[in-house]
Amino acid sequence: MNNRVPKSLPAEIRPSLFSGHDWIALAIVCLTFVIPFTSTNPQVLSQTNLILIAATAALGVYIMQRLDLMSFAVPSFMAIGGYTVALLSMKLQLTDVFVLAAAAFLMPALCAIPLGALILRLKGVYFVLVTFVLTEIVQLLLFEAGPITGGSNGLVGMPAVKIFGMELWDNPHVLLTTCGLAFVSFIVTSVFTRWFRSEFAAIETNDVLAESLGLAAWKYKAMAFSVAAGVSGLAGFALVNMLLTAHPSSFAPMSSVNYITYTIVGGKASILGTLIGALLLVSATDYFALSGEMSPGLFGLLIIVVTMVARGGVVGVVSGLLYRLAGQSPPLKNGEQDLGVNGEKGQ
Repeated sequence: MNNRVPKSLPAEIRPSLFSGHDWIALAIVCLTFVIPFTSTNPQVLSQTNLILIAATAALGVYIMQRLDLMSFAVPSFMAIGGYTVALLSMKLQLTDVFVLAAAAFLMPALCAIPLGALILRLKGVYFVLVTFVLTEIVQLLLFEAGPITGGSNGLVGMPAVKIFGMELWDNPHVLLTTCGLAFVSFIVTSVFTRWFRSEFAAIETNDVLAESLGLAAWKYKAMAFSVAAGVSGLAGFALVNMLLTAHPSSFAPMSSVNYITYTIVGGKASILGTLIGALLLVSATDYFALSGEMSPGLFGLLIIVVTMVARGGVVGVVSGLLYRLAGQSPPLKNGEQDLGVNGEKGQ
């Protein structure tokens, strides 16, 4: 009797490349490419920039949530990607947007490999605590490594990035760069999470059971941590490109709470949730800022109301309502039908 169990699932049971939510998210990101060509309003351009950067950063949280891991490390990898771009452009005069984007993705992804070997053994609150401490350590290094990072002054005066020799220096061009980085990030995240959807669902449901059945959970966790770091690095690139400055305050540890909030409020089960969450909460932040001292309280109240009313996030609630109106049952969560996590597969 052959008791060998494959360490990954066969290709014939893998889901389609993109889900409906993936297509909607990609379509929305594609529509943002129109804004730089149709609007010169600085507020519109700036707000769109902030929403796309927030949504891109939240993808790092979303990827790790596919494995039931809450990561506070997003600002750390954003800082690594952002400072890598700043150093390459200011010290080595590398301004090609494709080279910088590759560096912003690869440097955090490579740094995440040894870090993942150390912290991916942890789960639950211990993983949360260690990733938050990691962000604090990176923040300290940014301040103390003055000769490299500029210390408390940061790296100021980055040159404009170029594409095919053309400088992308004004506000519409900066937004165009952010749109491109966001689109690449959503494509990478969609393909990665859909391709390994069944494996991630098994680990999220019960990683001990998945390992006992022969699934190499550590391998998928390491890959997810590395890809999440790379996507976060692209968000860091977009942020420093918008500010033309790489400063430690742009990657504050508490900003990780915002990225987690965007994911949960929007709907952590769907990549569309990161985009909707960022759209709603970044817009709400700007709107509530008009209320002065009441702004933090109003923003907190909004988050409490949404999380209490919409347990599955905004996208989950809206999707559920649409299925009910259509007289259909919602699909099983995260590919449970493919996996048989309800016990049918093992029978």
